[in-house]
Amino acid sequence: MSGVVAWVRSIRIEPRPRQSALFKLLLLLGVLSAAFVAGGLLLAVSGFDAVPAMRLMITSGVDSELAVRSTLILATPLILTALAAAISFKMVIWNIGAEGHLYLGAIGASGIAILFVDGWPTWIAVSVVLISGALGGGLLALLAAVPRALFGTDEVTSTLMLNFIALFFMNYLVLGSRGLWRDLERPNFPTGEPIPEAAELPLLWGSGRRGLHIGFLIAAVVALALWAVIRSTPWGFELRAIGDSRRAALYAGMNVKRKIISVLFISGALAGLAGAIEVTGVLRALEPGALAIGLGYTGIVVAALARLNLLAIVPVGIVVASITNSGQSLQTLGIPNSVVVAFQGILLLAAAAGQFFAIYQLRVVDRSAVALEGTSA
Repeated sequence: MSGVVAWVRSIRIEPRPRQSALFKLLLLLGVLSAAFVAGGLLLAVSGFDAVPAMRLMITSGVDSELAVRSTLILATPLILTALAAAISFKMVIWNIGAEGHLYLGAIGASGIAILFVDGWPTWIAVSVVLISGALGGGLLALLAAVPRALFGTDEVTSTLMLNFIALFFMNYLVLGSRGLWRDLERPNFPTGEPIPEAAELPLLWGSGRRGLHIGFLIAAVVALALWAVIRSTPWGFELRAIGDSRRAALYAGMNVKRKIISVLFISGALAGLAGAIEVTGVLRALEPGALAIGLGYTGIVVAALARLNLLAIVPVGIVVASITNSGQSLQTLGIPNSVVVAFQGILLLAAAAGQFFAIYQLRVVDRSAVALEGTSA
């Protein structure tokens, strides 16, 4: 008998053991580094000088007091919409509707502010308006949550379609009607009706519309509170358990349908709160053009980069806000703002790759096989 030994080298995908905090930090840094390298290559092949452009993208969001304030102001809705995505993703419920929830939150907050709070004490007025915005986002989320829980409908499709319904509704209220939300004193140039001064968020740093409002502090506190709730309460334990294994959760007697509804409602409320803060802290009116800039979709990028870690969402949101704000600075080099949008897509792809390597590891395996070529007696 004779034979030939053939060596076969293959790559095996295996679950990765529990990661240390250092590994998670290095993975995040690796994801960001890979994204910047890919972004630099994109600029180079587009005919731009990549090195100064990437340097400007990194530094322009923090190179002055005004730039830092602008970065933190933009980070506020990104943190809240990222929390909205993360809390549902943790339970393997794919809510893509933060954009629409933000719009409904802005509509609800501005409407309540215009109708009721003029002359109220500031803290009462602000509290009522922010709660109204959160309820607006949460109620919109219920339109996807109830069918998902009761009939098993696809929440990706329903939440995504609700984004467009909310967008068109917001546009109609200001651009297509002459109702409560439109400033009737400017009939030829449709803009939102200004909210009363009592509903404007107090400032932490700076003055005017470029001042940092308390919304940033609210977003950070909400992130900390949610982290504690999910980590230390029975509600949070059930959320994590259902995310790990829905079948096991059902076997343990958990009410999965009720949990789906509650999680999606809270997810929508978080994004609605982001919309309310934008109206009361930045825009001072319902302004469709200023709100429809993809804050909800960018929040998903932030959540993915943070690997759904509710505490990590805060610093990651600041980083993404800084990169986003670099668009105006890049234009001084002749680079269009669309490059920043493309870079956000690269960040999302890098985050997806990072998520894969966080869960799995690749191992090269050598295997040998003996192929019989013939036998003799």
